[in-house]
Amino acid sequence: MHYKEVKAILSPQNGMNLYRGCTHGCIYCDSRSKCYRMNHDFEDIEVKAKADQLLEYTLKRKRNKSMISTGSMTDPYVPIEEELQITRRALNQIERFDFGLVIQTKSNLIMRDIDVLEKINKKTKCIVAMTLTTADEELCKKIEPAVCTTKERVEVLKEMNKRGIPTIVWLSPILPFINDTEENIRAILDYCIEANVYGIINFGMGLTLRDGNREYFYEKLDEKFPGLKEKYIETYGDSYEVLSPDNDKLMKIFNTTCDENNIIRDREELFRYMREYKNKVTGEQLSIFDF
Repeated sequence: MHYKEVKAILSPQNGMNLYRGCTHGCIYCDSRSKCYRMNHDFEDIEVKAKADQLLEYTLKRKRNKSMISTGSMTDPYVPIEEELQITRRALNQIERFDFGLVIQTKSNLIMRDIDVLEKINKKTKCIVAMTLTTADEELCKKIEPAVCTTKERVEVLKEMNKRGIPTIVWLSPILPFINDTEENIRAILDYCIEANVYGIINFGMGLTLRDGNREYFYEKLDEKFPGLKEKYIETYGDSYEVLSPDNDKLMKIFNTTCDENNIIRDREELFRYMREYKNKVTGEQLSIFDF
């Protein structure tokens, strides 16, 4: 890991990445793509120096309260977070200044901070998002080798639900010829029903590949699924969007199951929900369009 001095901690859309790079080892990681201009080894985690102080300075001066989001590019609970506690200190600043939070992760390390998440949710809105890709624990260890397994993530979702913290699942990516089976999709959906998730975000039963992450993905296919890289190249060439041959059938199962169990699946509705800020104490409510 290494530290980097930065001048800003939030994007114009109030997104926050405290780390750049990751050691979870997920074979499909889009954040490896060259378009993100990460000028260091991906496993050499870049840590934003004095992030909590910079966040404090920024939140103090914000005219309107809003939702702060983190985890879309880099997981806020990479393993070194257990020692550094940068994410925890940032969450404390968000709670202190009455901002809302959307936090996305694959790690059950988030349970360490459930006390802060509860405090945020009591005053405003705290949404916890977890990525689920496969219900097969052994397969999970192959495609997401250095992070907790699906069952452990589901336990996080259940505990959040017990505490009244709304949860959203990212059902993505689904890897053609690996986890794009009806059995897998139904099993993940059963987990979501069991955990009483608010919504599921899905962009189709597939993944995206571009310069940077494609090369790493193919390298890992050779290592873990010999012969499958050639099938990908033959089937998809250099396509950016790589959909399962069974996409239509699997999407029908996804749509029907969500509707039957009152799980929100409309992406625009879910993104709108994640953007909308509400203060439960004062009754103040703002959307992104108020800014």
